[in-house]
Amino acid sequence: MTIESASTATLVSEEARQAFWDEAAHLLDWDTEWHTTSQILPADPVAKRGPQISWYLGGKLNAAVNCADRHVAAGRGDKVALYFEGEPGDRVAVTYKNLQERVSQAANALESLGVVKGDRVVIYLPVLIETVVITLACARIGAIHSLVFGGFSAEALKFRVEDTKAKVLVTTDGQFRRGTSVPVKDNADQAVSGENEIEKVLVIRRTGDEIPWTEGRDVWWHDVVDTQPTEHAAQSFDSETPLFIMYTSGTTGQPKGLVHTTGGYLTQAAASYNMLFANPDVSKRDQDVHWCTADLAWVTAHTYEIYGPLSNGVTQVIYEGVPNAPHPGRHFEVIERYKVTSYYTAPTLVRSLMGWFPQGIPASYDLSSINIGGTVGEAVNPEAWKWFREQLGRDTTEGLPMVDTWWQSESGATILSPLPTDEYFKPGCAARALPGVSVDIVDAQGQRVAPNTQGNIVITQTGPSMARTVWGNPERYYTSYWEQYVGQGWFLAGDGARFDDDGDIFILGRTDDVINISGHRLSTIEIESALVTNAGVVEAGVCPTPDAKTGHAATAFVVPLDKSLIAEYPDEHLAARQAQFIAELRSTVANQIGPIAKPRDVVLVPDVPKTRSGKIMRRLLTQLFEGTTLGDTTSLQNEPCIPEINAICRARS
Repeated sequence: MTIESASTATLVSEEARQAFWDEAAHLLDWDTEWHTTSQILPADPVAKRGPQISWYLGGKLNAAVNCADRHVAAGRGDKVALYFEGEPGDRVAVTYKNLQERVSQAANALESLGVVKGDRVVIYLPVLIETVVITLACARIGAIHSLVFGGFSAEALKFRVEDTKAKVLVTTDGQFRRGTSVPVKDNADQAVSGENEIEKVLVIRRTGDEIPWTEGRDVWWHDVVDTQPTEHAAQSFDSETPLFIMYTSGTTGQPKGLVHTTGGYLTQAAASYNMLFANPDVSKRDQDVHWCTADLAWVTAHTYEIYGPLSNGVTQVIYEGVPNAPHPGRHFEVIERYKVTSYYTAPTLVRSLMGWFPQGIPASYDLSSINIGGTVGEAVNPEAWKWFREQLGRDTTEGLPMVDTWWQSESGATILSPLPTDEYFKPGCAARALPGVSVDIVDAQGQRVAPNTQGNIVITQTGPSMARTVWGNPERYYTSYWEQYVGQGWFLAGDGARFDDDGDIFILGRTDDVINISGHRLSTIEIESALVTNAGVVEAGVCPTPDAKTGHAATAFVVPLDKSLIAEYPDEHLAARQAQFIAELRSTVANQIGPIAKPRDVVLVPDVPKTRSGKIMRRLLTQLFEGTTLGDTTSLQNEPCIPEINAICRARS
């Protein structure tokens, strides 16, 4: 079986699966060939230890060399690797040769700062060329990188700096957001002010703002990196050498630092990128221009904005700013300017675009270059899916091929998705497992559920990019993911899902996002999907709240298209308009799902809290509605909405 033919095949045996991943690894350049494709030792319930997963044993390679140097050596050094566009409008095209030189300079700089293999480097930056460069420079010298979203608070950054025991923090003076310069260095200074292992803070001059400075600790990028030689002798590392630590976000408990290793992760990143985003016509792939809109600190960007595309020698776009600055059509300008062929984004952005362009995307934007659309982060509502496919695929005959992907920080790469070569696509359907991995949907006892019945989705055969452990807490790796189905050796993803009558898979959201109303188990995403079919709704988040009669009630937080409907203390006229709109929404849900699913309460709000990956934090909505103590909010992309929602909820009580 070949990588190119895998899209039409189903792997039915362990031997075939091993052969598939063995061939996939040959997409990369290895300095030393592996002697064993994989070895997985089962989890140990007595020791509370997860499975010991190893791939490509004996193999050695360098991830950065695979993402830059080898393309230069193959004569493709003049090909554009990155089209960077800053929010103010500055633009830079970085070739693979230039990328190799920049990464070499940064690798030399890190070594001059005393960073060696195994040291941790925390990267607190927006989407910049330097963010990609320093990430690859860490990989080049065997340091372990951990990227942190540049909009996170000092508290969130502090935890990651201290948990990793990082030696170097890389940050910037500021970043551009919505036409203004936002300070960043202050947060960095607060994060490293306590007990930690930080020796140097490497600072990029992006905005030119005046910033606080600690002599001896703080160093400028232009002094330390730009002055280095553009050549660096890279060494190869064992396949299981840790590559990065990716922190999950949550509303309760501390984030988990998931450890991903080099050879297996890079193999699955490269192979799955080709399956999902490369032009199915191999002869046309040199014209591919990929755009994954995720922030570089998110796992999606690691896999499909850094390592997956660059290891394949692809041209891609990276964009610093928000999608509606200086106007809501900014993304369409970018697509037109760089002739983007694959556009991979979050359902929350699609829903925002629907709200910004209720009459559809203006015909003045040329979107004809796009041939693949994709979503990631959480299940996409069917209404948003249809809008995306039709509006961005308006120059195609039947709409864009849609890769509606499901995967997690833990899996490291896509697990479920249609393929762009599929003959048909179902709205909001993650379809089936990609070649090389397998899943099932089971009940608490591990029995497969019947069609159209919600169960737990489990990964029954993991791929080489699966996280190996939780940094500093291997027991948590076991109890979080492997304990429930330890006898079967299955990974518990924590999401609910169902098979349809065709055996295709629909993701229904986190298993703790299920509402049990009088014994009826209802998915929050299903109710949200019904709400957003109303033309007056931009976005909706639904959560369970206690009800003395039914056990739980559905409570809906709705972002209306008409912002004048939002008010803490509406007058009599506005209250009547609100009541009419809310009645329409409850009727919409009743008609589409049934009266049992009607939200008991509908709260009109300016936004709903979301992680950087676009997942709605429904547990926070429950806490806000009830007025109870909030869980951690530092990992939200839109933390300022919390006091606004809280004020509206308190005004109701």
